[in-house]
Amino acid sequence: MKKIWFCLLLGVFLVVSSCAFAQVKSPDTYIYLGIGEPDTLDPHYAYDTASGETIGMVYDNLIAYKGESVTEFIPRLSLEVPSLENGLIKDDGKTYIFPLREGVKFHNGSDLTPEDVEYTFERGILMDPYAGPMWMIIEALFDYQTIEDMVEDKLQVAWSDMVDEDGNLKSEEYASQLIDFYHQYIDPAIEVEGQNVVFHLVRPFAPFLSILAQNSSWSAIMDKETCVSLGLWNGEPDGWWKYHTLKKEESPIYEKAIGTGPFELVEWDRAQQRLTFNRNDNYWGEKPKIAKAVIWGIDEWSTRRAMLEAGDADQIYTPLQYLEQVKGLPGVKIEEGARITITALHFNWTVEKGSQYLGSGQLDGEGTPPDFFSDVHVRRAFSYAFDYDTFIEQVLQGYGFRVPSVIPKGLLGFNEALPMYEFDLEKAKEELQKAWGGEVWEKGFKLTLLYNTGNEARQTACEMLKEYIESLSPKFKIEVQGVQWPTYLDAYRSGQLPAFIIGWLADYPDPHNFIFTYFHSNGVYGTTQGQAFLDFARENLDSLVEKAIAETDDEARQKIYEEIQTIAYENALGMTLYQPIEVYPMRDWVKGWMFNPMRPGEVNWEGVYKEE
Repeated sequence: MKKIWFCLLLGVFLVVSSCAFAQVKSPDTYIYLGIGEPDTLDPHYAYDTASGETIGMVYDNLIAYKGESVTEFIPRLSLEVPSLENGLIKDDGKTYIFPLREGVKFHNGSDLTPEDVEYTFERGILMDPYAGPMWMIIEALFDYQTIEDMVEDKLQVAWSDMVDEDGNLKSEEYASQLIDFYHQYIDPAIEVEGQNVVFHLVRPFAPFLSILAQNSSWSAIMDKETCVSLGLWNGEPDGWWKYHTLKKEESPIYEKAIGTGPFELVEWDRAQQRLTFNRNDNYWGEKPKIAKAVIWGIDEWSTRRAMLEAGDADQIYTPLQYLEQVKGLPGVKIEEGARITITALHFNWTVEKGSQYLGSGQLDGEGTPPDFFSDVHVRRAFSYAFDYDTFIEQVLQGYGFRVPSVIPKGLLGFNEALPMYEFDLEKAKEELQKAWGGEVWEKGFKLTLLYNTGNEARQTACEMLKEYIESLSPKFKIEVQGVQWPTYLDAYRSGQLPAFIIGWLADYPDPHNFIFTYFHSNGVYGTTQGQAFLDFARENLDSLVEKAIAETDDEARQKIYEEIQTIAYENALGMTLYQPIEVYPMRDWVKGWMFNPMRPGEVNWEGVYKEE
């Protein structure tokens, strides 16, 4: 059963020819048109590429990736990149020393100090929001995945027994214990020694520099004085727990960004999904070549294309199914790059009760129960009911390829010989006939799949799954609904979605960053797949994931990762849809554009400029 899925896309766009502009428009301003907008500008909450791109423009890290490399680093706010050779990595890889650059100022005129760096990381560790990025820092420094797990292990009392959802102590006796916890474990992990900032790891952790180098949120250095004045954590051990439960929209820097970076945020127009930046002319390093930058979320493809053709945009996000509409446009060129990323669909085994995406919430033909996907036969049926090859060929226009599981090609642990689900509607039918002891086939079901508006590849993937599943029985009903990106994130993070399609761009180039994220019970996506999945992961996967990251022999690590991926296949833990090859249409007056497979966003903002 094959269909021409290109026809399902949003309408037919009439291509209107126009003349190429010989003269560069607005030479000092670079306009990038994407879709959606950031989820938040709080660096310790942000964990999506739209937020990371903005944060990376406004803030600096201690170090950064060098050019297009993902293995070499350059100093930023640190004067040097720590290494064994320069003596800044000590104690067999457990101590990292960063000599801080002097004379650097934040956008508000405050001086950068080592205390700012110490405060930044301590604040992020203590805040550690649910499904946020701080697990990487916590794991690297302490060998835990969450601050709550660490507190429970060290104090032998569950966090939920000590602190309520509003950050209030359930008993005053816990105050001294939590203060002592800070003094004994958090404060000694990051220390100021003169102009140096020193990190103490409990054991060697090879990806540590890669974590700090990612030009995104979790390592962005903040101004302690400004943060405290705005109402963030005051830097004191007494009461730190009140800030751990801070909600996203309650953060005083939800819409503010004050860093030391090459650009200053001028405005975030939420109604227009448009962010405007000015060059930081007091920047300590090499200043950007452009004076103004605009990131504008325009969800409608035809508008983005028309603005690129007219020269009113310099670069646009282009779904691969529309690539032919920009190829050959006068004055337009197309760059390509392969990020370390995958896109997958994963199931929520225990959806939060009251979800609006479950219909009646019962297996009665008008809904699904919250634990619908806890049945392996349902998961296998969905995995068989997707035409992966046609999707890549027609929707992605061949700019992607299949991978067996969540480890991208090119990383340790990848093995193209591992088993994959193929498109097979007969097998899908057989699995659904077995699901829930035959009740699914007898009664039918109804659920809603969401996609983020403007992401037409994900929309088409949902529509394909809907078409194929519904073709198996008139009792099966799937609705497809588009929502804004922040709404989508909130829905999956809160456990409301029965299944979700989402991409993962590597935080650092190691298989642990993917395997842990999807399959560990504390992983960012693992935690959003419901209690039944968490129980399964704790019993079958967590110890293997932890064993793999502790293993120093690559051959042994490879075998462990293959074992994990085999378990994932046998239990249909998710549908890895594709690893993309990405395209970047832009005006040919764009110069200095550079691709780094680890960079969030699509523009090298510091190096890019415009010239005839």
